[in-house]
Amino acid sequence: MFLFSGSPNGRRKAGMETDAWRELLDWVAAGLMVRTDSRKIEPGEAFVAMPGVREPGTRFIPDALARGAGFVVAAPSFELDAVWPATAAARLVRRDDPVAALGELAGAYFKTNALTLKLAGVTGTNGKTTVSFLVEHLLTAVGLKVGVLGTVSYRWPGFCVDAKLTTPDCWMLHELLANMEKSDVDVVVMEVSSHALDQNRVAGLRFDAALITNVTQDHLDYHQDMERYFEAKSRLFYTCPKPDKVGVANLDDERCRKLARGVFPAMGFALKDTGEYPFPVVRGRILSSSAKGLHLEVRYKGKTWEIASPLIGEHNASNLLAAQTLALALGASCKDMRRLSDFKGVPGRLERVENPHGLDVFVDYAHTPDALVNVQKALRGLHVRRLVVVFGCGGNRDRTKRPLMARAVAEHADVAVLTSDNPRHEDPLAIMADARPGLERARGVIEEPDRAAAIRRAVELVEPGDVLLVAGKGHESYQQVGDEFRPFSDREATAAAIREVKG
Repeated sequence: MFLFSGSPNGRRKAGMETDAWRELLDWVAAGLMVRTDSRKIEPGEAFVAMPGVREPGTRFIPDALARGAGFVVAAPSFELDAVWPATAAARLVRRDDPVAALGELAGAYFKTNALTLKLAGVTGTNGKTTVSFLVEHLLTAVGLKVGVLGTVSYRWPGFCVDAKLTTPDCWMLHELLANMEKSDVDVVVMEVSSHALDQNRVAGLRFDAALITNVTQDHLDYHQDMERYFEAKSRLFYTCPKPDKVGVANLDDERCRKLARGVFPAMGFALKDTGEYPFPVVRGRILSSSAKGLHLEVRYKGKTWEIASPLIGEHNASNLLAAQTLALALGASCKDMRRLSDFKGVPGRLERVENPHGLDVFVDYAHTPDALVNVQKALRGLHVRRLVVVFGCGGNRDRTKRPLMARAVAEHADVAVLTSDNPRHEDPLAIMADARPGLERARGVIEEPDRAAAIRRAVELVEPGDVLLVAGKGHESYQQVGDEFRPFSDREATAAAIREVKG
């Protein structure tokens, strides 16, 4: 138990805020716990009043004091006299940015301010998970110990736990990285979401490399417009510390291309762009694309090599280039790149549902208009007879993308099966109504709000020569209805439907 005494008012008047901060850092480095939830405060611990998405953390300072907080970290705008009892024993520490302060405190507590492992961040609308899996596979194959923090799981050799968020909260991030350091992990590949960057959950972390895959519409319910969304993504390059961090960008994407020209040092990758740049570029050419996968030619700094991959489609060709460029930025050699030919795939990313009937059935995590276009183009490239697509839109998320998702399916599928995804706190029928205008020009439409029933109806339609895509949930093992997370797997539901319908 840590106990402190003294008047924060007196210290403020004496101009000792800097000394109080240094003292707090020393205590935290020695083991003092830091909390952002006042309900968890134990006597003597530090409470950081975070800005909060719904309500400010300063509202909970009285509760933290009542529970015996020894330090309280708050922004200068916090009105002290309104809530701070004269008898309070805690010390007040003013910081311009409490979120950044939490990152510093986490670095002191977990010693992540002196990591020896390399940390690479991967952001972008689509492809983050696939790129992370590819880099993990490649670097593991060359003998490195690799950790991954991403949408599917948080893992390193000997440890794996399912992920609740693509990027966990700041304190947990530092704890996970500290555990990886103790486990002698060499490189960590972290998916970094736009929410995490906007909320600065990566505060206190020092990235050795940052990669952006692409920027297309998503999360505008949170970011409001594309410029703010892109600005949030860009923070991984501009605001996360480490002056010699390598910035890696997709030069086929206009926004990413612009970003690459503004960072140093930089690297780029491209399938189509032929521009000249003052930094190294990994360029690829698709030699063949079929149901068996991709055959790529890759060129970099005068060297050329080829890769055969079971991944399908042009978007995965870009993901393969992204992974190679990031691996090169982290010190891998051109000769190491051929190791990617052994990569088998990512859970829930164009994952084939095996069956004894010769049906081509896939599940995929595509849940944005651009992702749906990419995955359907990849499947169309297999020269299919008909493409049947099951899709839905998430509740309590960007409503403006719902008709755009439907339009993407209408333009590429022969039959669009509109259903429920994760409705959360919205009526599934209302969500489907938002999407319906995009299906105006669809060649065939089925509407079924029950997702399992929708998948079953889609399975009834397909025959050998057709392709069925069940899009939206990918690897997820649940369906969120209200606050309830009901067990549900697209892969399992699809396999069950095939057994039931086809025998």
